[in-house]
Amino acid sequence: MSSLAERKARLIVYGDAPYNAEPPLARLRAAYRTAADDFYVRSHGDLPEIDADGYRLSVDGTIQTALELSLHGLRSRFPQVTVTATMQCAGNRRADMRAVAPVSGDPWDGGAIGTADWTGVRLGDVLREAGIDAGADLHVAFESHDTVEGHPYGASIPLAKALAPETLLAYAMNGAPLLPEHGFPLRAVVPGFAGVRSPKWLKRVTVQDRPSDNPIQADDYKLFPPDVTAETADPGAGHTINTMPLNAVICEPARGARLKAGSNIVSGYAVCGDRAVVRVDVSGDGGRTWAQAALEHDARAPFAWTFWTIDLDLPAGAHELAVRAWDEAGQTQPAAPDDTWNYKGYLSAAWHRVHITVA
Repeated sequence: MSSLAERKARLIVYGDAPYNAEPPLARLRAAYRTAADDFYVRSHGDLPEIDADGYRLSVDGTIQTALELSLHGLRSRFPQVTVTATMQCAGNRRADMRAVAPVSGDPWDGGAIGTADWTGVRLGDVLREAGIDAGADLHVAFESHDTVEGHPYGASIPLAKALAPETLLAYAMNGAPLLPEHGFPLRAVVPGFAGVRSPKWLKRVTVQDRPSDNPIQADDYKLFPPDVTAETADPGAGHTINTMPLNAVICEPARGARLKAGSNIVSGYAVCGDRAVVRVDVSGDGGRTWAQAALEHDARAPFAWTFWTIDLDLPAGAHELAVRAWDEAGQTQPAAPDDTWNYKGYLSAAWHRVHITVA
């Protein structure tokens, strides 16, 4: 296995403590399933070192029987499941909002996203073993081994999503044990939800009658209107970000590329949290005219992204490429990041635009 330093060298690193990085877009688009070495890293605190042999996950709260599970116990007591799903940071494409006005957080381009085969056990199977009341209005809170500003990382999801068959306690990624930066030895995988709801380095799962009161859940990852600032934001009034919006990104060509006149391949990805992408339009003139791209999707993976490709005939001159996706509800993306700007730079999902020169 490559070292952490070698893996960092492959990525665009925004910080070492906490460690946050994304891959170049062309490499992200090179494979439908993203290699672990090329998968974005979003950390809020330290990268804990955990001994797999001594690892235990506790399950408690509003259940009949508290559990304490080793990795071997998880593997031996519950069916192994693999789910192909896309993971995406709520701040993906924040750089586009940053171009409108200042925002807080790392300036992610379009690479704070990736798709993998996640292997583990269904969280729902573990909760049913513990004696969960599946009909109750409950929440499932996660606590992790990493610390953020002096407290453990924590977040929660509604019980219905915790019991959904796609939601996992995962110990492998693309057939190999999780890398340390991706949550070794165990993480949650909550497909369709923002990556913040899929905590890494899991320590504890608690069933309770309210969302987690951890600052990550109670105060952060809230969507606010554009007139709200860091000083005026009331976390209780913000919308908690769970499901991710429809989005599309041009991965190739890169911004500022110089191409030859004539036929040029343009490619990228499209994704929608809990609905299917049914169409992707691409423009070579900033959105005045559009053509439909060919789509590539794994029909067995409803929570995975869609790849798209189109061959555009581009004459000499400056061009603004643009892309927009459509989902199965007939919804599409806003035209400009100004339309959804917020001071945190969350859920940036306007048309993705790339300026190039054709000679």
